[in-house]
Amino acid sequence: MELYRGLKRSMALGTLFVVVVAAAVLAVWNVNFALVLLAGGAAGIANAFLSMLGNERLLDRRSIPAFVLSSFLRLCLFGIVPVALALRIPSLWTLAWYFIGFFTPFGIYAVLLKRAYARKIE
Repeated sequence: MELYRGLKRSMALGTLFVVVVAAAVLAVWNVNFALVLLAGGAAGIANAFLSMLGNERLLDRRSIPAFVLSSFLRLCLFGIVPVALALRIPSLWTLAWYFIGFFTPFGIYAVLLKRAYARKIE
C-alpha cells in the first residue's frame, strides 16, 4: 500500500507539473486552449483519484452495485465538462487539449507503475 500511495502522489504532482508547463507554452499560442488543458489535467487528476477510491471501496466492501453507480456518476460528470468547454470555446482543438490533459494522469501513472515493477524485478 505504501508503493500505491506513493504512486498516486507522484502521479498527481507529475501531472500538475507537466500540464502547467505545457499550458504555459500553449498560452503563447492561445490562452483559451491553455486553460482548457489545465481544466483537463485537473479533471483527469480528480477522475483518477475517484476511480482509485472506487476500486479501493470495491475491494473493501465487495459492493458491485455501488461501484457501478459511482462509476456511472463519475463518467457522467467528466463527460459533461468537455462538452461545456466546447460550447464556450467552439473548436475541435478544445476537445483535443481537454482530453490530452485528462489522460495525462493515466499515462504518467502507467510509466511510474512500469518503473516500480522494473525495480522490484531487479
